[in-house]
Amino acid sequence: MGSETKKAVTLGSFDGLHRGHMSVIACAFDLQKKCGLSPLTLLFDSHPMLTIMNNAPAKIMQDEIRDELLAEIGVERHIISFREIKDMSCREFFEKILIGRLNAGGVCCGWNYRFGKGNEGGCNVLSKLCAEYGLELEIAPPIDFDGSPISSTRIRRAIESGDITLANSMLGREFRYRLIVSDGDHRGRLMGAPTINQHFEPGFIHPKRGVYASMTVLDGKIYPSVTNIGLRPSFENEDYRSETCILGFEGDLYGQIVEVRLLQFIRSEIRFDSMEDLGKQIRKDAEKSKEIFNNRGVSGNV
Repeated sequence: MGSETKKAVTLGSFDGLHRGHMSVIACAFDLQKKCGLSPLTLLFDSHPMLTIMNNAPAKIMQDEIRDELLAEIGVERHIISFREIKDMSCREFFEKILIGRLNAGGVCCGWNYRFGKGNEGGCNVLSKLCAEYGLELEIAPPIDFDGSPISSTRIRRAIESGDITLANSMLGREFRYRLIVSDGDHRGRLMGAPTINQHFEPGFIHPKRGVYASMTVLDGKIYPSVTNIGLRPSFENEDYRSETCILGFEGDLYGQIVEVRLLQFIRSEIRFDSMEDLGKQIRKDAEKSKEIFNNRGVSGNV
């Protein structure tokens, strides 16, 4: 890399790009201003726990959305195999990867960052190595929400319990997913509320079953929508899915990739005795969702 601009390398899992992760990335922009270093985020090809325990936590953000968000704020990405580094000592990782491969002139990490074989090193070890090699170091303090540090684990719990408002507050943006629209049974169309059906990818988090106020992005335009996630108990033999009614939109989206963003949990799933009762409830849910959409605040994206 020699003559290339030295990098301000951000270290961490970045598995949701939540507000804590974004504070680490903000440190890289500080080093860019102070030292002329170019921000770069080191990413893993898969969650480290998949390699260590053969079982990773559920994903709360798809890789393509993460990569787009990083590109939008002007951060270069470097993806590495965790298998390649998992048995490296702290010094070996620092010398071979950070300096040798990434041309690091500075390093940024969170207050609880661990690295090296068996997570042997923390910020104190990183600080000594940076001092030895003349690298800048910035350590981001914890970002608290409701008295506890924001973490991907807390966000997962919030999503799985249906507290999307809390999850969005910690993420700094709406929880979202971008999935292909699969062919449904067209029951919604028969009730005057055509919907799109989407199935979650393996390993992606399953939000609590129920109805959510949502918004849907189509060709750069945002529509209010209402989303049912779960098994649709009014019908037999249903599989877990996201089913979204896009308010004010008409058209066939089958086979297209569509992004849905959840805003607020409205109610749990209910079994209805008739299509008429279900249709009435869908109209109520749509009105509630439109109200939530119109009153939503500005997302706290860093």
